[in-house]
Amino acid sequence: MEMNRYLTKNIIADLAEKMVFVGGPRQVGKTTLAAKLIAPLFKSSAYMNWDNRDDRKKIIAGELPGTAELIIYDEIHKYSKWKAFLKGEWDIHKESRKYLVTGSAQLNIYPKGGDSLLGRYHYYTLHPFSLAEILNRKNTIEIFQPLPIDDRGYHQELLGLVRFGGFPAIFVAQNDRTLRRWHNERHDRLFKEDIRDLEPVRDIGNLQLLGAMLPGKVGSLLSLNAIRADLQVSHRAITHWMNILEQFYYLFRIYPWQQKEIRALKKEAKLYLFDWSEVEDAAARFENLIASHLLKLVHYLLEYEGYRAGLHYLRTPDKKEVDFLVTVDNKPWFAVEVKLNETEPSPALRYFGDRLKIPFLFQVCKKENIDLIRNNIRLLSADRLLAALI
Repeated sequence: MEMNRYLTKNIIADLAEKMVFVGGPRQVGKTTLAAKLIAPLFKSSAYMNWDNRDDRKKIIAGELPGTAELIIYDEIHKYSKWKAFLKGEWDIHKESRKYLVTGSAQLNIYPKGGDSLLGRYHYYTLHPFSLAEILNRKNTIEIFQPLPIDDRGYHQELLGLVRFGGFPAIFVAQNDRTLRRWHNERHDRLFKEDIRDLEPVRDIGNLQLLGAMLPGKVGSLLSLNAIRADLQVSHRAITHWMNILEQFYYLFRIYPWQQKEIRALKKEAKLYLFDWSEVEDAAARFENLIASHLLKLVHYLLEYEGYRAGLHYLRTPDKKEVDFLVTVDNKPWFAVEVKLNETEPSPALRYFGDRLKIPFLFQVCKKENIDLIRNNIRLLSADRLLAALI
């Protein structure tokens, strides 16, 4: 019995009117979601994977089972004419077939060029397991309202996520040797196959070195110039490689929130990985886990609810900083400061809260059974906040 995923019902509902695209990191569970959770809900279906030679021939030939009600195309973005192909399929068969498209690259922006599929699909990002998902909590999130935090603790479940990450197979296994082998195999597949198949990268060796460097830079301001100097390559190459790794869901970046009320930094991003289990430093890994949970919430609000949600950080030139700010319509909703063990309220969190009139201020830590308010800041065990998200 496969564990149900948080997007299943939303995807089924959206298939009634449009194609649905599901992007996300490799091995995050897209194929399981499509073929084992959604396909059985239809009378008949066909699963076609571009990486399979026989399936690839059938796709190019336009060959499909005549009775298939749901068509699942996996990794079809590797086909150079995939957008035109899907447009033709949808325009001809939209009354009789449903189309679910999955891939390990950002299908809503890749490849570059005009979007011939505009208006024909809904897009979702499938994230790794979060605390709320493994607890099977169906939280009702109302924007600008308090999060549904309760007084229960989920510390042991949180520790499992911290240690093994949220990718389904590895989280379920919870085995250190399996995790190490999976890291190696995933990196080899990403750099030697997926990226090579789609992007003209001549210097794969240095791209792999970049990938090895990035876990050590999680949570800090990202200096592309410093990385360029370390690898002795051009700024243009580093920029291109970072964009590739972002498009393939290896990393994500968040940027400072810009408003006239604060003198913020202009461009510097902060770096995080979709697989926080790669990050060795305990504090950086914990911060990455929080960032990933918040990004999952933001993507859900954007892609399903249609809100213009955003995830940012706050920082002034004199180094007052708060780790995360969640916004809707560019208005502050709640801010989160992350501390591994500290429970004294952050002065910067109070400063930004007062200056920007942020409705809800949280400072979370890894300790359990903490929930109190000081200076309008809610000091909270991280498991209690994360269990209230998506």
